Amino acid sequence: MLRRLDKIRFRGHKRDDFLDLAESPNASDTECSDEIPLKVSRTSPRDSEELRDPAGPGTLIMATGVQDFNRTEFDRLNEIKGHLEIALLEKHFLQEELRKLREETNAEMLRQELDRERQRRMELEQKVQEVLKARTEEQTAQQPPKGQAQASNGAERRSQGLSSRLQKWFYERFGEYVEDFRFQPEENTVETEEPLSARRLTENMRRLKRGAKPVTNFVKNLSALSDWYSVYTSAIAFTVYMNAVWHGWAIPLFLFLAILRLSLNYLIARGWRIQWSIVPEVSEPVEPPKEDLTVSEKFQLVLDVAQKAQNLFGKMADILEKIKNLFMWVQPEITQKLYVALWAAFLASCFFPYRLVGLAVGLYAGIKFFLIDFIFKRCPRLRAKYDTPYIIWRSLPTDPQLKERSSAAVSRRLQTTSSRSYVPSAPAGLGKEEDAGRFHSTKKGNFHEIFNLTENERPLAVCENGWRCCLINRDRKMPTDYIRNGVLYVTENYLCFESSKSGSSKRNKVIKLVDITDIQKYKVLSVLPGSGMGIAVSTPSTQKPLVFGAMVHRDEAFETILSQYIKITSAAASGGDS
Repeated sequence: MLRRLDKIRFRGHKRDDFLDLAESPNASDTECSDEIPLKVSRTSPRDSEELRDPAGPGTLIMATGVQDFNRTEFDRLNEIKGHLEIALLEKHFLQEELRKLREETNAEMLRQELDRERQRRMELEQKVQEVLKARTEEQTAQQPPKGQAQASNGAERRSQGLSSRLQKWFYERFGEYVEDFRFQPEENTVETEEPLSARRLTENMRRLKRGAKPVTNFVKNLSALSDWYSVYTSAIAFTVYMNAVWHGWAIPLFLFLAILRLSLNYLIARGWRIQWSIVPEVSEPVEPPKEDLTVSEKFQLVLDVAQKAQNLFGKMADILEKIKNLFMWVQPEITQKLYVALWAAFLASCFFPYRLVGLAVGLYAGIKFFLIDFIFKRCPRLRAKYDTPYIIWRSLPTDPQLKERSSAAVSRRLQTTSSRSYVPSAPAGLGKEEDAGRFHSTKKGNFHEIFNLTENERPLAVCENGWRCCLINRDRKMPTDYIRNGVLYVTENYLCFESSKSGSSKRNKVIKLVDITDIQKYKVLSVLPGSGMGIAVSTPSTQKPLVFGAMVHRDEAFETILSQYIKITSAAASGGDS
């Protein structure tokens, strides 16, 4: 009970203080809270009497005031909490940035370098102190009299001043060059590779074409001089060159032509329109680059660029491989000629004066370039018989040609052995796995029953078990009929293809060798390197050639089909003539 009375008294005191504050005329708005004075100021005298009554509604108004006060305090606490969270987040972000900056600046490396420099400085200070001590000891040991000491001190000061000036002058003159010869560790810089882009690819191809244009124009002008494209120009060039070689002015002539070319380029760069070319230049239309390319256009662009790069790399590889095979005695009869020519040039340079050797070489080069090459280009048969450099270059093999020759020799040996023994044999050096991949035996029945042929038609000895391949019939539109996997056989009169997934003989293919109009090696995908793994066969009954692709031993199959085709057609022609 006492506790309840204390609570009631406390509430009464609070209420009386509240009412006194509200009724006082000198109370300003700033001395009260934000919400309670507004409510009190709007009350009527009757309401004030009710507030004085402890049993009236004044307690409710006071309770609402206290709740509003608590709410404002809670909102302030929430604001302070939000500010604290923001400050913590900013601290976290600043710590992350500081860590990144430390990683970028390599603080540890700098500290190590500073420690090294400090150690060096300390070592140098120790050395300087030792030198100073040694000098003081020497001076004390060899101390001359006062007069001599003064004279010697003056001479030493003069010599020190002169030496310091000399060192300063030397450092100012040659210090920069001395610093350049200081050894420093090499910096391993890794170049960043750009990702594949169709736009970048086309731009690089155009840059390559523009950069190679001066070289191609120079080669065209030289070939035009040799071909006597302009008779007057070639005649003047031949006369000037031979005269310069005869008088020993060949090198000054070439230097003068280089200076003249640079002078003309300077005038062209200044805006002059000068065309100094034997062959007229044809301006090619420049296509503006497309901004947005579709997927098919990008794919076609990549294929075109890949084809050009393939052809360019192929030509360069042919030249390099021919030079390598020339010096590696791949064909001894060709390399022997080069060997003899080098010995002759060496002996001539040893026993004859350089003026005579230069005159002979210059005259031969002029006559060969202006006269002999012109005759050989106009007479191909004469060139094929007597042009020694041309014959040597054409007869030099490349590495793919050497491989084809070796494979052809192996296939000939196989044909001779198979024709003698009538037993199918694999080439020497092939393992069991390769042999199993090469031949595929069928167990669907007899050969003539499968293809509805006579019993006399049997596969040749070379392909008794056939070659695994896939038939690509481009006349068909359905995917199931477009490509078929199976085995290819060659008989005396037919070319037979057995489908591996056929339940009947409807999906098999039989072609008469006599009906074949054209047969050639085929490359199914032009993007892939190499000469391909397919054979294209054209017949009158098909609009597009039938392609037998994915053949591992394509060359052997092609030679077998071609030899049997030639044999059948020659026999048919001889029978028709008789």
